[in-house]
Amino acid sequence: MDAITERLAAVTAALDAARQAGAGWRGAALRERLAVLRRARRLIATRAIALAATLEDRRPVTDTLMAEVLPVADAARFLEREAPALLAPRRLGRRGRPLWLAGTQATVLREPCGVVLILAPSNYPLMLPGVQILQALAAGNAVCAKPAPGGTAPLAALASLLQEAGLPLGVLTLLDEDAKTGAAASRAGFDRIVLTGAAATGQAVLRAAADNLTPCTMELSGNDPVFVLPGAEIDLVARCLAYGLRLNGGATCIAPRRVFVPRETAPSLESALAALLPGIPPALVDAGPLARLLPLLDDAAARGARLSGRPGPDGVPPIVVAGASPEMALLQADLMAPVLAIVPVADMAEALVAAGRCPYALGAAVFGPEAAALALAGRIAAGSVVINDVIVPTADPRLPFGGRGRSGFGLTRGAEGLLEMTVVKTVGVRRAFRLHLDYVPDVGLAAGMIAALHGTGATRMAGLRSMMAASRRQPKVRRRAP
Repeated sequence: MDAITERLAAVTAALDAARQAGAGWRGAALRERLAVLRRARRLIATRAIALAATLEDRRPVTDTLMAEVLPVADAARFLEREAPALLAPRRLGRRGRPLWLAGTQATVLREPCGVVLILAPSNYPLMLPGVQILQALAAGNAVCAKPAPGGTAPLAALASLLQEAGLPLGVLTLLDEDAKTGAAASRAGFDRIVLTGAAATGQAVLRAAADNLTPCTMELSGNDPVFVLPGAEIDLVARCLAYGLRLNGGATCIAPRRVFVPRETAPSLESALAALLPGIPPALVDAGPLARLLPLLDDAAARGARLSGRPGPDGVPPIVVAGASPEMALLQADLMAPVLAIVPVADMAEALVAAGRCPYALGAAVFGPEAAALALAGRIAAGSVVINDVIVPTADPRLPFGGRGRSGFGLTRGAEGLLEMTVVKTVGVRRAFRLHLDYVPDVGLAAGMIAALHGTGATRMAGLRSMMAASRRQPKVRRRAP
C-alpha cells in the first residue's frame, strides 16, 4: 500500500467512525444539541485565557481573546437563540398554492448533511473553523476537522471543552495537520466540505471532491478594496487602514488592500497613514507568501509606485504602496501580509471600474457621508461591505460571510451559514381532489387552465370557456361505493 492509498484509507476509516458515532447525535432533539453548545459556551467563558494561550506564539493573548475566542462564544449564543426557528419544519399553507393542487399539504424540512469535513486555515485557526464546527454540530452533523499546520492545539482545546459539555465521543474528530491528509479527505466521500483557504487550495479541493460530487462551501482569498468618498474623515480612514495592517500581522482575508481615493485627497491620506506606520510592528510572514510578495513589490516599484518599506530580517513592516495603478500585479493577487496600495482616481466611477479588474470579491469598505456610502455600497461586487470601518463589523454572528469570483462561493456564519450545514427535504401530503387520476389528455383543458389562471381580461375569459368545454368532453367516471 503506497502512502497516498494509506492516507486515504485512514481518512475513510475516520469518516466511517464519524458516521456511526453521529447517528445518535443526528437523532437527538435540537434542544439537547443546543444544551451542549450552551454548556460549552459557559466553559469558554471560564477558560478563555487558557484557550487563547494555545495560540500565544501567533499574537498577543489579548488579540486572540478578541479576534478568536469571543467570536466563537458569540456564535454559540447565536445558535442557541436562533437555531430552533431556523431549523424548524416550514409548513406551507394555502397562500400561494396553485389551485389545481387543492387538497395538498406541503412541508419543507431541514436535515443534517451527515458528516461534514472542515478544512481549517492557518491565519485564524480557532475562530474560523470553530464557528463552522458549532454550526455543523447544531444542525445535527458529525464533524471531521483538519487543522492547518500548527493549528491543532486550539481545535483540540475546543473539542475537549465540547466533550466536557456533553458532546458524545466520536461526533467531532480531529484529523492530522498534514496537507496530504486534507487532499485525501477531499476525495473520501464526506457529505459536505467547508474550506477556508487560498483560491489555489480551493481549486485543488474542488477537483478532488468532484469524483464523489461532494457539495462544497469555499471561503477563499481576498484582495479587498476601500473607497474613500469626498467628505470622508481622513484621520479615521488612516486609523482604520493602520488597524488592518496591524491586525494579525496583515494576515486577514478581508484586510484592506486597495485604497481608491480622489487624487486631490491622496497626499493627505498618505501623510496621515505615514504618521501611524512606526507604531505597527513587523509581521512574521511565512516563506511561501513572502516569496510571492517580493516580486509583486518589485513590479509595483518598477511601474512608478512609492514603497514605504521593504521586508527585512525582522519580518515585513507595514508597507504602503503609494501612487499605485490598477494594472499592477499587486492589485490582482491574494496576499497575507501587511501591505496595501493607494490608488488615486478621478472619481468613484473610475474607482469601481478599477476595482472590478481584480478577480477577488470577498469584502470591501467605504468611507464618507453615510448616504453616499450606502449608495456606493450597492454598486460594489463583494460579499460584505463595511461603511466607515474595516473588518470588525463582519464578526457579527448574525451576518453570513462569503465571497464571489475567486473569493469562493457558499456561506458560513449567520443563519445562512447554519442552513448551509443542512439538506432540504420536502414532504407533500395529498388528502383530496386527485383529479389527475381520472384525467384524459386534452389540449383545450390544459391550455385553458393556464390562460384562466395566469391570463387577464379576454385571455382569462377565453381560458375559462375552453376549460368548461373541455370538462364536458371528459368521460364521467363511476366509482364503486366503498
